[in-house]
Amino acid sequence: MDISGLKIVFWSGLLLVFYAYLGYGMLLWCWLKLSRRRRPKPEQTGETWPEVSFVVCAYNEEDVIREKIKNSLSVDYPPEKITFYFVTDGSTDATADIVRRYPFPAGCRWKHLHATVRSGKIAAFQRAMQEINSPVIISTDANTTVNPEAVKRLAAHFSDSKIGAVAGEKRVAMPVQSAASSAGEGIYWRYESMLKKMDAEFGSVLGAAGELFAFRLEAYEHVPSDTLVEDFYLTMRMAQKGWRVQYEPEAFAVESASASVSEEIKRKVRIAAGGLQAVVRLAALLNVFRYGKLSFQYISHRVLRWTLAPLLLPVILVTNVGLACNAEPWYKWLLAIQVIFYLFALLGWFLESRSVKVKAFFIPYYFCMMNWAMYAGFVRLVRGKQTVLWEKATRL
Repeated sequence: MDISGLKIVFWSGLLLVFYAYLGYGMLLWCWLKLSRRRRPKPEQTGETWPEVSFVVCAYNEEDVIREKIKNSLSVDYPPEKITFYFVTDGSTDATADIVRRYPFPAGCRWKHLHATVRSGKIAAFQRAMQEINSPVIISTDANTTVNPEAVKRLAAHFSDSKIGAVAGEKRVAMPVQSAASSAGEGIYWRYESMLKKMDAEFGSVLGAAGELFAFRLEAYEHVPSDTLVEDFYLTMRMAQKGWRVQYEPEAFAVESASASVSEEIKRKVRIAAGGLQAVVRLAALLNVFRYGKLSFQYISHRVLRWTLAPLLLPVILVTNVGLACNAEPWYKWLLAIQVIFYLFALLGWFLESRSVKVKAFFIPYYFCMMNWAMYAGFVRLVRGKQTVLWEKATRL
């Protein structure tokens, strides 16, 4: 390839990667600032709170399930309008026994569902859905704690008949001496929360995280049992059918950070495989002529990060080497910046494995780890090695 061809590939790749990770957010921020668009906060009165089903799926969570039940029962919502469902399918530890024997207060509406066979979270959740007839359903993970106002904050949005789902905010609890995994994860989710706020103001949130989200029963549809990221797929299907997916940062679920980067990689690889599976199954959403704004958001925020961006990173490096040897001198400076970035990532890995905490290396390390996980997730997906029966990551 001649020099002009290398330049085209290099700059096209660099601009696309920049857009996928930073440019899209900057574009949304500018558009919202110029349009001065702000959606009014939803209001709800005590007499009109909808009936709510609060669903917790737990697999081998004996260490946290008592605290989860206590936290769930502490939410501020009319007790006669909320029913708690605890699904412990496949658990081989004491999780199911703890739920059965828990001293639920008199008048509390709750139900325990248990099957001896483990079929994955989506199968357990959809088994609960067969028994639910409330107009609003809230799903949350067993290893998270939600704030007391979460249910009211989520439920209030459904006074708008166009809202099909509401994504809560995921927060990562980080120890003072944060490892690369916890620091990188926390920074990543703070950035994602900011993007979700802007996505919601612009049009619709691009999928909800399973830690905490709510949806309208009317908008719900059965999810294929082999779906790897069921929360994302379910809420994207709602958006595809014309429902809006809103974001509520004042309803949040707090989760401990991964115990190490290797544990975080387990989770990222599964999510990567699920994201690529979703791109295939939601291929219709790539048609910007049919879905307009939603397609633009979906491609910009999700698809590029899961497909082209990881593929282009090595291409950008290789073409930069060619340009540094044969083109203008300042390509050498660009190459030096790339080399330093990857050296920082390598140092982050080296030091983290030896329990040395240098935060300057966390972001490069976490960024490279996330993109490596896309490759690993792709391999798992095409080889059929990633199933819905995934191994939980150990958390702090």
